[in-house]
Amino acid sequence: MEDLTEKELHALISLLDDEDPEVKSHVQDKIISLGHNVIPILEKKWEDSFNPELQKEIEDLVHNLQFSQLKERLYDWVNTPDQDLLTGLWIINTYQYPDLEFDKLNTDMHQIYFDVWTAFKNNLLPHEQIRIINSILFNSLRFSANTKNFHSPGNSMLSNVLDTKKGNPISLCAIYLLVAKKLGLPIYGVNLPNLFVLTYKSADVNFYINAFNKGLVFNKQDINNYLSHLKIEPRAVFFEPCSNRDIVVRTIRNLIVSFEKLGETEKINEIKELLKIVNE
Repeated sequence: MEDLTEKELHALISLLDDEDPEVKSHVQDKIISLGHNVIPILEKKWEDSFNPELQKEIEDLVHNLQFSQLKERLYDWVNTPDQDLLTGLWIINTYQYPDLEFDKLNTDMHQIYFDVWTAFKNNLLPHEQIRIINSILFNSLRFSANTKNFHSPGNSMLSNVLDTKKGNPISLCAIYLLVAKKLGLPIYGVNLPNLFVLTYKSADVNFYINAFNKGLVFNKQDINNYLSHLKIEPRAVFFEPCSNRDIVVRTIRNLIVSFEKLGETEKINEIKELLKIVNE
């Protein structure tokens, strides 16, 4: 942010209600150029204003600044070597909840991991380990499929899923996957048509897990049957682990569908911008 005093910033923001459209446009561009650090001052101006039109302009500016910051974070995430899953999902989460801190999400996820870890035993067979994870996540913690509001944008927001304990296939799988990884288990995401699942894949053991159906365990033939039912030819991608980037891409695609269902054209266009960044 440029070295403007707080007094100068307040004076600049006050010009937002100038009647001259050219002046107003110049001021908006100037504020946007200052970056996201100006947001607290804009929010204070919003609180102090009794002008609904000015408040709306400030809301739009704040959103533009927050969205710009989100895109910067997402671009940086795409260019990190590990593309940490929780970080990627947090960045997407900030589209709806811009004030959400990563540490809050990380702390909530660690508590879930701790609940599972206290009941977990490393010397158990893979299927028995999965039975314990399922018991804690779906019985004790009561995570479940949000079938009533399947297309709600909240199902793709990890913080919302952690609060409500209801999610869609990919958000529930993400929680399961994040816990499994901390436990050191060879569990990965799998991109199926119309469904996202997990696979337990080691040198000598391979099966699949449906977190949307309370951790139901199934096998490769079940996937073949599923694809046959959908009249879709089997492809390797439907059986093999996908990347963290693939999971974030699918989360973004789910959000696009959610906002299409709601007819939110501006949000659809913005989310497509995020998809473009991750797909580049």
